[in-house]
Amino acid sequence: MLVNSNELLKSALKDNYAIPAYNINNLEWTRYILEACEEDKSPVILAVSESAADYMGGYKVIYSLVKSLLDGLNISIPVVLHLDHGKSFEACKKAIDAGFTSVMIDASSKPFEENIGETIKVVKYASNRGISIEAEIGSLNKEDSNDNNTSIYSTPDEAKDFVFQTNVNSLAPAIGNKHGLYKGEPKLDYELLGSICKSVKIPLVLHGASGLDENKIKTAIFCGISKININTDIQLAWAEKVKNYIASNPEEYDPRKIISSGKNAIKKVVHEKNRLFDSVNRAN
Repeated sequence: MLVNSNELLKSALKDNYAIPAYNINNLEWTRYILEACEEDKSPVILAVSESAADYMGGYKVIYSLVKSLLDGLNISIPVVLHLDHGKSFEACKKAIDAGFTSVMIDASSKPFEENIGETIKVVKYASNRGISIEAEIGSLNKEDSNDNNTSIYSTPDEAKDFVFQTNVNSLAPAIGNKHGLYKGEPKLDYELLGSICKSVKIPLVLHGASGLDENKIKTAIFCGISKININTDIQLAWAEKVKNYIASNPEEYDPRKIISSGKNAIKKVVHEKNRLFDSVNRAN
Protein backbone atom coordinates (compact mmCIF):
# COMPACT_ATOMS: atom_id res chain seq x y z
CA MET A 1 0.00 0.00 0.00
CA LEU A 2 1.18 3.53 -0.76
CA VAL A 3 1.69 5.69 2.32
CA ASN A 4 3.64 8.78 3.26
CA SER A 5 6.75 8.34 5.37
CA ASN A 6 5.73 10.24 8.49
CA GLU A 7 4.71 7.40 10.79
CA LEU A 8 7.32 5.03 9.39
CA LEU A 9 10.15 7.44 10.17
CA LYS A 10 8.78 8.38 13.59
CA SER A 11 8.68 4.69 14.54
CA ALA A 12 12.20 4.19 13.19
CA LEU A 13 13.52 7.12 15.23
CA LYS A 14 11.77 5.88 18.37
CA ASP A 15 13.00 2.31 18.07
CA ASN A 16 16.49 2.92 16.59
CA TYR A 17 16.28 1.44 13.12
CA ALA A 18 16.16 2.97 9.64
CA ILE A 19 13.78 2.79 6.70
CA PRO A 20 15.59 1.95 3.44
CA ALA A 21 15.19 4.29 0.47
CA TYR A 22 16.23 2.69 -2.82
CA ASN A 23 16.44 4.66 -6.06
CA ILE A 24 14.51 3.14 -8.95
CA ASN A 25 15.42 3.55 -12.61
CA ASN A 26 13.03 1.34 -14.58
CA LEU A 27 10.30 -1.28 -14.27
CA GLU A 28 12.73 -4.10 -13.52
CA TRP A 29 14.53 -2.32 -10.70
CA THR A 30 11.22 -1.30 -9.14
CA ARG A 31 9.95 -4.86 -9.30
CA TYR A 32 13.10 -6.45 -7.88
CA ILE A 33 13.24 -4.00 -4.97
CA LEU A 34 9.55 -4.47 -4.15
CA GLU A 35 9.88 -8.25 -4.30
CA ALA A 36 12.92 -8.27 -2.01
CA CYS A 37 11.30 -5.96 0.54
CA GLU A 38 8.07 -7.98 0.46
CA GLU A 39 10.10 -11.14 1.13
CA ASP A 40 11.74 -9.41 4.10
CA LYS A 41 8.52 -7.76 5.24
CA SER A 42 10.44 -4.50 5.29
CA PRO A 43 8.76 -1.17 4.59
CA VAL A 44 10.45 0.63 1.74
CA ILE A 45 10.82 4.06 0.19
CA LEU A 46 11.05 4.05 -3.61
CA ALA A 47 13.13 7.13 -4.44
CA VAL A 48 12.91 8.82 -7.82
CA SER A 49 15.32 11.55 -8.89
CA GLU A 50 14.28 14.23 -11.36
CA SER A 51 16.55 12.71 -13.99
CA ALA A 52 15.06 9.25 -13.40
CA ALA A 53 11.58 10.73 -13.77
CA ASP A 54 12.56 12.19 -17.14
CA TYR A 55 14.11 8.89 -18.19
CA MET A 56 11.06 6.85 -17.19
CA GLY A 57 8.53 9.11 -18.89
CA GLY A 58 7.42 11.45 -16.12
CA TYR A 59 5.92 11.35 -12.65
CA LYS A 60 2.50 10.11 -13.75
CA VAL A 61 4.05 7.16 -15.58
CA ILE A 62 6.06 6.23 -12.49
CA TYR A 63 3.05 6.51 -10.20
CA SER A 64 1.00 4.27 -12.51
CA LEU A 65 3.87 1.80 -12.78
CA VAL A 66 4.31 1.55 -9.01
CA LYS A 67 0.58 1.24 -8.33
CA SER A 68 0.27 -1.51 -10.93
CA LEU A 69 3.21 -3.42 -9.47
CA LEU A 70 1.82 -3.14 -5.95
CA ASP A 71 -1.41 -4.71 -7.17
CA GLY A 72 0.13 -7.23 -9.57
CA LEU A 73 2.74 -8.48 -7.09
CA ASN A 74 0.34 -8.46 -4.12
CA ILE A 75 2.64 -6.19 -2.12
CA SER A 76 1.45 -5.94 1.49
CA ILE A 77 4.22 -3.84 3.05
CA PRO A 78 4.05 -0.05 3.41
CA VAL A 79 5.58 1.61 0.33
CA VAL A 80 6.47 5.29 -0.01
CA LEU A 81 6.82 6.85 -3.47
CA HIS A 82 9.31 9.65 -2.96
CA LEU A 83 10.80 12.42 -5.07
CA ASP A 84 14.51 12.47 -4.31
CA HIS A 85 16.31 15.83 -4.51
CA GLY A 86 13.53 17.88 -6.06
CA LYS A 87 15.33 21.09 -6.97
CA SER A 88 12.30 23.40 -7.12
CA PHE A 89 8.77 23.93 -5.92
CA GLU A 90 7.57 23.17 -9.44
CA ALA A 91 9.23 19.73 -9.48
CA CYS A 92 7.77 18.86 -6.09
CA LYS A 93 4.31 20.04 -7.16
CA LYS A 94 4.42 17.87 -10.29
CA ALA A 95 5.34 14.81 -8.25
CA ILE A 96 2.64 15.48 -5.65
CA ASP A 97 -0.02 16.09 -8.30
CA ALA A 98 0.97 12.82 -9.99
CA GLY A 99 0.38 10.83 -6.81
CA PHE A 100 3.76 10.72 -5.05
CA THR A 101 3.33 10.37 -1.30
CA SER A 102 6.58 12.05 -0.26
CA VAL A 103 8.88 14.72 -1.68
CA MET A 104 12.29 16.08 -0.91
CA ILE A 105 12.84 19.74 -1.66
CA ASP A 106 16.57 20.22 -1.96
CA ALA A 107 17.36 23.92 -2.06
CA SER A 108 20.57 23.39 -0.07
CA SER A 109 22.68 24.94 -2.83
CA LYS A 110 20.94 28.27 -2.22
CA PRO A 111 21.64 30.68 0.64
CA PHE A 112 20.15 29.52 3.94
CA GLU A 113 17.21 31.94 3.96
CA GLU A 114 16.35 31.09 0.36
CA ASN A 115 16.45 27.40 1.26
CA ILE A 116 13.97 28.12 4.05
CA GLY A 117 11.69 30.13 1.76
CA GLU A 118 11.61 27.49 -0.98
CA THR A 119 11.01 24.74 1.58
CA ILE A 120 8.11 26.62 3.19
CA LYS A 121 6.40 26.86 -0.21
CA VAL A 122 6.58 23.10 -0.62
CA VAL A 123 5.46 22.44 2.96
CA LYS A 124 2.38 24.63 2.50
CA TYR A 125 1.41 22.82 -0.69
CA ALA A 126 2.23 19.31 0.51
CA SER A 127 1.07 19.23 4.11
CA ASN A 128 -2.59 19.90 3.28
CA ARG A 129 -2.46 16.90 0.92
CA GLY A 130 -0.99 14.45 3.43
CA ILE A 131 2.43 14.39 1.78
CA SER A 132 5.62 14.01 3.80
CA ILE A 133 8.37 16.56 3.22
CA GLU A 134 12.13 16.13 3.49
CA ALA A 135 14.67 18.92 3.10
CA GLU A 136 18.45 19.28 3.18
CA ILE A 137 20.84 21.72 4.81
CA GLY A 138 24.56 22.03 4.36
CA SER A 139 26.08 20.94 1.07
CA LEU A 140 27.23 17.51 -0.07
CA ASN A 141 30.05 17.16 -2.61
CA LYS A 142 31.35 20.71 -2.24
CA GLU A 143 35.05 21.46 -2.17
CA ASP A 144 36.78 22.74 0.91
CA SER A 145 40.41 23.46 1.64
CA ASN A 146 41.22 19.96 2.87
CA ASP A 147 39.24 17.34 0.97
CA ASN A 148 37.11 17.73 -2.13
CA ASN A 149 34.90 14.86 -0.96
CA THR A 150 33.88 16.59 2.25
CA SER A 151 30.55 18.27 2.84
CA ILE A 152 30.07 21.84 3.98
CA TYR A 153 28.75 20.70 7.33
CA SER A 154 25.42 21.58 8.89
CA THR A 155 25.24 22.91 12.45
CA PRO A 156 22.80 22.08 15.27
CA ASP A 157 21.64 25.70 15.57
CA GLU A 158 21.13 25.96 11.81
CA ALA A 159 19.19 22.70 11.81
CA LYS A 160 16.99 23.76 14.73
CA ASP A 161 16.21 27.11 13.12
CA PHE A 162 15.47 25.47 9.78
CA VAL A 163 13.06 22.92 11.22
CA PHE A 164 11.34 25.54 13.40
CA GLN A 165 10.71 27.84 10.45
CA THR A 166 9.76 25.22 7.86
CA ASN A 167 8.06 22.46 9.86
CA VAL A 168 9.50 19.74 7.62
CA ASN A 169 8.94 16.10 8.56
CA SER A 170 12.53 14.93 8.08
CA LEU A 171 15.89 16.53 7.52
CA ALA A 172 19.05 15.51 5.64
CA PRO A 173 22.05 17.21 7.27
CA ALA A 174 25.55 17.30 5.80
CA ILE A 175 27.87 15.52 8.23
CA GLY A 176 30.73 14.50 5.95
CA ASN A 177 28.67 12.24 3.68
CA LYS A 178 28.64 12.47 -0.10
CA HIS A 179 26.85 11.02 -3.10
CA GLY A 180 28.38 8.42 -5.39
CA LEU A 181 31.70 6.72 -4.72
CA TYR A 182 33.84 7.80 -1.79
CA LYS A 183 37.49 8.51 -2.49
CA GLY A 184 39.37 7.40 0.55
CA GLU A 185 37.91 6.60 3.95
CA PRO A 186 34.51 8.25 4.61
CA LYS A 187 34.63 10.47 7.68
CA LEU A 188 31.22 11.08 9.19
CA ASP A 189 30.90 13.42 12.17
CA TYR A 190 28.75 11.36 14.53
CA GLU A 191 29.06 13.84 17.38
CA LEU A 192 27.62 16.51 15.10
CA LEU A 193 24.89 14.13 13.96
CA GLY A 194 23.89 13.37 17.55
CA SER A 195 23.80 17.07 18.40
CA ILE A 196 21.59 17.81 15.40
CA CYS A 197 19.25 14.98 16.37
CA LYS A 198 18.86 16.39 19.87
CA SER A 199 18.28 19.88 18.46
CA VAL A 200 15.58 19.07 15.91
CA LYS A 201 13.87 16.00 17.44
CA ILE A 202 12.64 14.82 14.03
CA PRO A 203 13.82 11.91 11.86
CA LEU A 204 17.13 12.50 10.09
CA VAL A 205 18.14 11.18 6.68
CA LEU A 206 21.52 9.85 5.55
CA HIS A 207 22.29 10.48 1.89
CA GLY A 208 25.38 8.97 0.32
CA ALA A 209 25.23 5.76 2.35
CA SER A 210 26.56 3.50 -0.42
CA GLY A 211 30.06 2.34 0.46
CA LEU A 212 29.69 2.84 4.20
CA ASP A 213 30.58 -0.20 6.28
CA GLU A 214 28.33 -1.89 8.82
CA ASN A 215 29.78 -0.07 11.81
CA LYS A 216 29.32 3.36 10.23
CA ILE A 217 25.72 2.58 9.32
CA LYS A 218 24.84 1.27 12.78
CA THR A 219 26.51 4.23 14.45
CA ALA A 220 24.57 6.64 12.25
CA ILE A 221 21.30 4.94 13.19
CA PHE A 222 22.24 5.09 16.87
CA CYS A 223 22.88 8.84 16.48
CA GLY A 224 19.44 9.54 15.02
CA ILE A 225 19.35 8.50 11.36
CA SER A 226 15.90 7.09 10.49
CA LYS A 227 16.06 6.92 6.68
CA ILE A 228 19.02 5.73 4.63
CA ASN A 229 19.37 6.27 0.88
CA ILE A 230 21.01 3.62 -1.28
CA ASN A 231 21.65 3.98 -5.01
CA THR A 232 25.29 3.47 -6.03
CA ASP A 233 25.66 0.10 -4.26
CA ILE A 234 22.77 -1.30 -6.29
CA GLN A 235 24.03 0.22 -9.54
CA LEU A 236 27.50 -1.28 -9.07
CA ALA A 237 26.17 -4.74 -8.18
CA TRP A 238 23.78 -4.78 -11.14
CA ALA A 239 26.36 -3.47 -13.62
CA GLU A 240 28.94 -6.08 -12.63
CA LYS A 241 26.53 -8.97 -13.18
CA VAL A 242 25.24 -7.60 -16.49
CA LYS A 243 28.78 -7.02 -17.81
CA ASN A 244 29.72 -10.57 -16.88
CA TYR A 245 26.59 -11.93 -18.53
CA ILE A 246 27.25 -10.06 -21.76
CA ALA A 247 30.88 -11.19 -21.76
CA SER A 248 29.76 -14.80 -21.36
CA ASN A 249 26.90 -14.47 -23.86
CA PRO A 250 28.22 -12.18 -26.61
CA GLU A 251 25.49 -13.26 -29.06
CA GLU A 252 22.62 -12.41 -26.71
CA TYR A 253 20.43 -9.49 -27.75
CA ASP A 254 17.22 -10.02 -25.78
CA PRO A 255 16.97 -6.99 -23.44
CA ARG A 256 14.87 -8.98 -20.97
CA LYS A 257 17.65 -11.50 -20.46
CA ILE A 258 20.37 -8.84 -20.33
CA ILE A 259 18.60 -6.60 -17.82
CA SER A 260 17.33 -9.47 -15.66
CA SER A 261 20.80 -11.02 -15.43
CA GLY A 262 21.37 -8.47 -12.66
CA LYS A 263 18.17 -9.33 -10.79
CA ASN A 264 19.72 -11.46 -8.06
CA ALA A 265 22.50 -8.92 -7.53
CA ILE A 266 19.97 -6.16 -6.88
CA LYS A 267 17.91 -8.32 -4.54
CA LYS A 268 21.03 -9.44 -2.66
CA VAL A 269 21.99 -5.83 -1.92
CA VAL A 270 18.43 -4.99 -0.84
CA HIS A 271 18.22 -8.01 1.50
CA GLU A 272 21.59 -7.11 3.04
CA LYS A 273 20.67 -3.47 3.57
CA ASN A 274 17.24 -4.29 5.01
CA ARG A 275 18.86 -6.49 7.62
CA LEU A 276 21.65 -4.01 8.33
CA PHE A 277 19.14 -1.19 8.81
CA ASP A 278 17.05 -3.56 10.97
CA SER A 279 13.92 -2.69 8.98
CA VAL A 280 12.95 -6.35 8.47
CA ASN A 281 9.56 -7.28 9.95
CA ARG A 282 8.89 -3.64 10.86
CA ALA A 283 5.91 -3.29 8.48
CA ASN A 284 2.83 -1.83 10.15
